[in-house]
Amino acid sequence: MKLPIYHIDAFTDKLFCGNPAAVVPLTNWLSDETMLNIAAENNLAETAFYVKTDAGFDLRWFTPTVEVDLCGHATLAAAYVIFNLQNYEGDEIRFDTRSGILTVKLAEDWLTLNFPIDQYQIAVPPPALVESLNITMAEVYKGKTDYLVVLDSEEEVKNLDFDIIVLSTIPARGIIITAVGDDVDFVSRFFAPQSGIDEDPVTGSAHTTLIPYWADKLDKKTLTAKQLSKRGGYLKCELAGDRVNISGQARLYLQGEIEVD
Repeated sequence: MKLPIYHIDAFTDKLFCGNPAAVVPLTNWLSDETMLNIAAENNLAETAFYVKTDAGFDLRWFTPTVEVDLCGHATLAAAYVIFNLQNYEGDEIRFDTRSGILTVKLAEDWLTLNFPIDQYQIAVPPPALVESLNITMAEVYKGKTDYLVVLDSEEEVKNLDFDIIVLSTIPARGIIITAVGDDVDFVSRFFAPQSGIDEDPVTGSAHTTLIPYWADKLDKKTLTAKQLSKRGGYLKCELAGDRVNISGQARLYLQGEIEVD
């Protein structure tokens, strides 16, 4: 069986930047084992699979090791494929996912994800977090799936020295590291060795925590953000009640077919 596949660089307007994701359109769902094997073979942070329905699209996301509840950059990548490569008519897509209904709107070459905000609270950092980062943490919070660690400066986030082995023992999907930005409102990095991703280049889902935090801290609802990974990424952000709007661009790197038994 031949299946189409696309490789998209998300949250960037340049190739070889942002966060790469694979997108595999389906007419019917494959087995979970097969989709996980495809994601492992792709060896990207996320592979998105979608099936067209009468109401829109069903969407699922897989890392090389697990299925996840929410992924921003692979959602943006899937929307890019549907809008630009699948002859979709309209400027809004409706995805049905494990995190509920998510929409993506197209305006010029910007795609805007509408996601629910994360619920987070002040947390005592687990010993492994203190040991792995070995830096003074201004604040620590725990959201639904991730720890949020606030540092004092962009420089500290950029030059963070950490122990990924110790970090992988923390019981969480991942660790968000953030600080106020020098030329944007805030910056971040995201580590998820527990999900098979040592450092994620640009993490849309982490911004469901970051946006409400920084909107409150900076007393503004519209923000700009950078993720300071090696590949880097730029996001426009907005707090909209109990939802967030996360806007980014994307570029097509590769399209082809895969052969699945």
